[in-house]
Amino acid sequence: MKPLCSWFTAVLSLLAALTVHANKAILNADGVLEINGQKVFVIGFTAGPPPGSQAPNGKDAFAELADAGATFVRAGPEQPWSEARFELERKYEEAAARHGLHCWLNLREAAKLKAGDTKSEALLRRLLTTFREHPGLGAYKGEDEPEWGKQALPPLERAFQVIKELDPNHPLVIIQAPRGTIESMRRYNPVSDITGADIYPVGYPPGKHSQFVKTNAEISMTGDYTRRMMEVAEGKKPVWMTLQIAWSGVLKPGQTLRFPTFAEERFMTYQAIINGARGLTYFGGGLVGGLSEEDRKLGWNWHFWNRVLRPVIEEIGTKSPLYPALVAPDSKLPVTIKGEGIEFCVREVGNDVFLLACKREGATIQARFNGLPENATGGEVLFESPRKVEIKQGAFTDWFGPFEVHVYRFRR
Repeated sequence: MKPLCSWFTAVLSLLAALTVHANKAILNADGVLEINGQKVFVIGFTAGPPPGSQAPNGKDAFAELADAGATFVRAGPEQPWSEARFELERKYEEAAARHGLHCWLNLREAAKLKAGDTKSEALLRRLLTTFREHPGLGAYKGEDEPEWGKQALPPLERAFQVIKELDPNHPLVIIQAPRGTIESMRRYNPVSDITGADIYPVGYPPGKHSQFVKTNAEISMTGDYTRRMMEVAEGKKPVWMTLQIAWSGVLKPGQTLRFPTFAEERFMTYQAIINGARGLTYFGGGLVGGLSEEDRKLGWNWHFWNRVLRPVIEEIGTKSPLYPALVAPDSKLPVTIKGEGIEFCVREVGNDVFLLACKREGATIQARFNGLPENATGGEVLFESPRKVEIKQGAFTDWFGPFEVHVYRFRR
């Protein structure tokens, strides 16, 4: 009887997980994603580890991501959709829902519908009706890098129309390549709810992923491209950026394998946020060429996760003291900076004032910030405990080396 009871208990648990009400994901006036009324800063992986797999510490892979503070996992196939891939997608959605994550579902070949292509339209309708009610779904991924691929607009418009007809409760995201012009990318604004770009600066030689490598080959191009996509969006939609774990430029034959260091990944993460990103995904964790022998057995780059990415996610994730600021609107405080190469943003949460600042390439400098509330106290430098800065009459100074990040919390 014990095996039967165990089986029955497992079935009941699964049914309970799957009977959670479908979620509703909207974009609020600040460009923040809200799922069932809860503000979410998108921290995801494209693609994530296989559902049901384990991290090296023996923990369920999705549980490990959620424990660090992640919120999303890119799902959907790299190869054409099949019955087997539908079944795997169900496992992704179920695993995500079970651990408090959400899936960014890659529509792939169903993301564009050419005139008379009844097969692709039937696939898109099946995808939408199959997964739109699933509590694990967070958003859809549309055509990848359409500007670079010179994709025609009508097939994307038709797909977008079908998506909004069958599932108005989940946004569609289109990610552009670091190519084209602001105007050429704006052509695709009407066929998505969220825009963004991928940018992978780390490799040999550095910066070759960018079309502007001759003017900036440094990792600070991450902020440049984020601002560029903010211009593309024209304040009408949020920007999600895709950052580097690994990419073809360090994995193809003849290329030299190189991963971002913790300091580089941390800088790129914060610079994207400072310049307006409302979501981040990290690309390349599942690319086989970047996996050690041990990681190939587990299906994901856990070595990079443990060494570099998890410490970064812990700073910005759901369990971080900074997280409420990442889903808050931009502050209207008149903060100014005296210091070359400093980029910053200010967010307010209750009585707390958060200031996120980073330094581009160049010399080490002492920067001065002005315009914070005159009654502000504290000066805690998050993630650098026990270091603090002294604030007087709404102003303070601090040192910045090249590619350094400081996160300050003051209290009114």
